[in-house]
Amino acid sequence: MNAMQPLSNFIDLLDGIVWGPYVLIPLLLTVGVFLTIGLRFQPWRRLPHAFAVMWKGRHHHPDHEGELSPFRALMTSLAATIGTGNIVGVATAILMGGPGAVFWMWMTALFGMATKFCEATLAVKYREVTPDGKFVGGPMYYIKNGLGPDWKWLATLFAIFGTVASFGIGNMAQANAITLNVVNLGSNYGLQLDKEVVAAALFILAALVLVGGVKRIGAVAGTLVPVMALVYVAGSLIVLGIHIDKVPAAFALIFESAFTGHAAVGGFTGATLAMAIRFGVARGLFSNEAGMGSAPIAHATAIVKNPVKQGLLGMLDPFLDTIIVCSMTALVIIVSGQWIAPGIDKDAGILTSAAFNSVMPGGFGMWLVTIGIVLFAFSTILGWCVYGERCVIYLFGHKAALPFRIFFTLIVPVGALAELKLVWNLSDLFNGLMAIPNLIALLLLSPVVFKLAREFFLDPHNET
Repeated sequence: MNAMQPLSNFIDLLDGIVWGPYVLIPLLLTVGVFLTIGLRFQPWRRLPHAFAVMWKGRHHHPDHEGELSPFRALMTSLAATIGTGNIVGVATAILMGGPGAVFWMWMTALFGMATKFCEATLAVKYREVTPDGKFVGGPMYYIKNGLGPDWKWLATLFAIFGTVASFGIGNMAQANAITLNVVNLGSNYGLQLDKEVVAAALFILAALVLVGGVKRIGAVAGTLVPVMALVYVAGSLIVLGIHIDKVPAAFALIFESAFTGHAAVGGFTGATLAMAIRFGVARGLFSNEAGMGSAPIAHATAIVKNPVKQGLLGMLDPFLDTIIVCSMTALVIIVSGQWIAPGIDKDAGILTSAAFNSVMPGGFGMWLVTIGIVLFAFSTILGWCVYGERCVIYLFGHKAALPFRIFFTLIVPVGALAELKLVWNLSDLFNGLMAIPNLIALLLLSPVVFKLAREFFLDPHNET
């Protein structure tokens, strides 16, 4: 018996508890509903205003403080948020929970908008400036500065959880996904690509961006994220345009199955209502990360004076990630009919590729999915480098930033070549554990956000 097996089994047990139906899922949803009501549904009502702020946020006021323009801070956050979950995670939700799971993914995004509004607002309000001029913030800082010194232990816990998660879910897992997809794509065209070559190329690309720090990451994310999202959405719209007659029926199926489940048909084995809710909520939360506490670390870098303005951009995270990008994947899978085709055999990656290939000739669909996974995964590495660096700065001071980025970069090829199931499960566990200190802080500091929001929206100058 493998000596590490007992530890691996224990990690699996803890991971199942934290991400199971009785801890994070109800906690995250409950906090999202509470904050939405407390904000008087402002995140929903102010959605057009938020997009206007995002457009104006490409430029910043010269007298305001921060490191990145509001737009680039949002793109850095989205770089980590939009990932493989938008492609593979959506397919998993449909395979395990049926089309109705998509509806419950939407619900996590709608209520997650309020959660991320609060996270980003608090991140800017309670951020600090390091001796070398870095603007640092996030749950560890709004716990320490908002709740007081008696809560510093909780802030430290978050920073530890975030540091560990950054190496696993934000680095090694993404590098591994990139390598496997590039090698598999090459093999489909008779090219035998060595993993070592792919890992070396990935290492060089990552080093060119990561060692440059948050400003270079923000600059790359500000270009890469909009381009990759637009290309993927455009490819999805081509498929939906060809199947335009099936789109209304797809929406009807999603809403119907959301409250009834779906019987077995074709290659689909069936799903109960409970399965639709469970897998839809779990995959939705995993994709948009609302309440996990990672995104506010990026938003804290924004060059902005009023915290609520960045809160408006923060709430666009789950909307763009889940309502837009995840919905594209889901609709393509459903209208193509591939989710009920025989032979899919519960393989989410095969399902998404098959859905696009059913319409796009010459294997172009497979190229689109593979390139999407590669770019989404690479952007996740960039975003999580910022998250891990800020957690390390909180724990060890600003001088630890450069050594962290160097070490984080060196881990990229290790993840690209490794097959360490324990590492993936451990990082997944710590990613979930990040949410608990953050959610406690959001509930305790919610009166602060409610007050800031009321003052902001009562001022007519803030509507322009």
